[in-house]
Amino acid sequence: MAERGSADRGMEDLVKILVAEDNPVSQSVLRSILGKWGYEVIMVTDGAEAWQVLRTDDPPRLAILDWMMPGLDGVVVCRRVRAAGREPYVYIVLLSARAHADDLVEGIDSGADDYLTKPFNHAELRARLRAGQRILNLQEQLVAAREALRLEATHDSLTGLLNRHAILAVLQKELERSEREGSDVSVLMADLDHFKRVNDQHGHLAGDEVLRDTAERMKSAMRRYDSLGRYGGEEFLAVLPGCSAEGGAAQAERLRLAIGLTPFSVGGKSLTVTCSVGMAWRTSNVWQDTDSIVRAADVALYSAKAHGRNQVARAETTPAK
Repeated sequence: MAERGSADRGMEDLVKILVAEDNPVSQSVLRSILGKWGYEVIMVTDGAEAWQVLRTDDPPRLAILDWMMPGLDGVVVCRRVRAAGREPYVYIVLLSARAHADDLVEGIDSGADDYLTKPFNHAELRARLRAGQRILNLQEQLVAAREALRLEATHDSLTGLLNRHAILAVLQKELERSEREGSDVSVLMADLDHFKRVNDQHGHLAGDEVLRDTAERMKSAMRRYDSLGRYGGEEFLAVLPGCSAEGGAAQAERLRLAIGLTPFSVGGKSLTVTCSVGMAWRTSNVWQDTDSIVRAADVALYSAKAHGRNQVARAETTPAK
């Protein structure tokens, strides 16, 4: 890690910065001043090395690239970085002895965010890097806001599970993959038994707590690559890729036990809640589309309810017409 000067530490502190420069004197100058400003300097001597660093999973967010370097020049590296279109964004300052307006235009068009001519003023470089850091901070805020909107659009606000639209979209994709690969998909429709009594006797806040706990118990009982969503009210839909009828029935039983074996603790009270589960699965000639397989799992769920609740029922297979 580069040496740091405590008096000069500011907003740049702990920020990694890539410097691609083949001139030993310029390397020394940049390493010294950037270290004093609080940056962690990653120094490389040609464009090919710079490109390799910027291709890693956790690249520096700031980069200073010399235009003229062995192998790949700074402009080529800029173009490759922008063509890759990866996140998080890398703010690139291009350094060059070229001072003509056409050179500046070419550098910016290549994907550089800023351009400085050599020999550069140290204070100006620091100001440009600070501006770049502010832009990166704003970009992080935008990414966080976008992610929050995505989660809001695809996840249930109470349980944190996928919402109805999102879990059905997952099911559609898994059915399409099943069609391509000839693999099975199982679908579980689970419903909490007599849930209205929880709300009526203990209040809706208690009911919400039971739903949140139910979601956590179900997730812990499922495989890593299974998907779970809140279908509506106290109903949950699980999509189990690569799962046969036997495997789907076994998973349905695990979900049932995860809910019913241990009482829920709500507001200092112990509540016993059970669930019923309906299970359907896709094969080459049965329930090939989203609507039909969900409907089959739902019919099986009502069968489980009709036969006493707190049990698993399989759908009756009927070849698709």
